[in-house]
Amino acid sequence: MSRLTTRALPFLAVLSAALLAACSTPGTRVVLLPQADGKPSAVVVRAKDGEEILSRPYQRATAAVGASGAPVVDQADPAKVHTENKFLFDMQPPPPQRYTVYFDVGGTRLTPTSQQIVNEALIAAQTRSGSDIVVTGHTDTKGALEQNDMLSQRRAQEVAQIFVERQFPAKRIEAVGRGERELAVPTADEVDEPRNRRVTIEVR
Repeated sequence: MSRLTTRALPFLAVLSAALLAACSTPGTRVVLLPQADGKPSAVVVRAKDGEEILSRPYQRATAAVGASGAPVVDQADPAKVHTENKFLFDMQPPPPQRYTVYFDVGGTRLTPTSQQIVNEALIAAQTRSGSDIVVTGHTDTKGALEQNDMLSQRRAQEVAQIFVERQFPAKRIEAVGRGERELAVPTADEVDEPRNRRVTIEVR
């Protein structure tokens, strides 16, 4: 059987989620799958005597037995890929679930609506086998950069603590603060923007 090796390009987020590799007669094939978040991805596929780059969803590289040169690239039929490899797709974990909660200005108190969203995220985490939670805190641009770094971390820890108090394992929660570096709504400095005072919760 011919052999193919793959090398991800730097912007490929998760190789195992983007690639479907399968052996078939009379050769070996690699199919590039679309990313769950719709972002572009690519992979370098190498054979003994050459290489090709797959950069479009469902592009396929094939190395036939006894063939020389680079792999042959064509466009696979998405429905056929899923049908022929159903057992592999069934083994994939479900995509992450994402939630966003908001805070009163300058503090770590959740808005009333956001408290319900935290409850929904917790239920999702509890019903998902072996799940982890990543909690990321953010601020608006009011205040100094250093203060907002600390405030975003406190917001993340506040939400993480809610999960812990409701019996979700602390070792499966990661809490990080990003300050005002990743604004949901771009603003000038010293702008009070409620949509930037937030924590994102990723259940995966």
